[in-house]
Amino acid sequence: MRKFSPPEAIGRSRYRRTNGALLVGVSLVPIISVVGWIGGYRINTTPSEPLGLWRIVSLDRPVAVGDIVAFCPPPNRLFAEARERGYLRSGSCQDGFGPLIKIVIALEGQRVEVVDRVSVDGRDVTMSRLLKVDGKGRTLQPYPGGIVPAGEMFLHSAYPGSWDSRYFGPVPTSGILGLAHEVLTYAP
Repeated sequence: MRKFSPPEAIGRSRYRRTNGALLVGVSLVPIISVVGWIGGYRINTTPSEPLGLWRIVSLDRPVAVGDIVAFCPPPNRLFAEARERGYLRSGSCQDGFGPLIKIVIALEGQRVEVVDRVSVDGRDVTMSRLLKVDGKGRTLQPYPGGIVPAGEMFLHSAYPGSWDSRYFGPVPTSGILGLAHEVLTYAP
């Protein structure tokens, strides 16, 4: 003779399986996050570089022009204002700034000119046109240009609305967290 379970018993069994699967899934999120963090994986949520998963690896050589680096912004008035305006995220860097990913386009001793676009040592940088205002109509003050000081770098992003060295100028190379490599990204 066949034995049938009452409907409420079936419901309880399904409820337990669903809750068990949900509990396992929720438990894995922090484990995967910690393992990813230790392994140097970060999620870029700003359009300055492609959105998605990046791996940050230590830089075991001097930084070079063309490197894509993850760096911590220096704690100064310009970056504090940038965070107030919403250009920067909060994060693990000094003064609570989030790390940024940008391309190095000039290093110490190179001449950077910033007029309506950027040039380095007399050569125009592609996709470097300056904006006069941000997306909310607030005035953007460009960096006046000059020679990149010792121990500093000039950073750029091809994204037109990027807040990069066109506006904040050179930053210390000591802020470099490592080279940034795309893992699973997409450009909006």
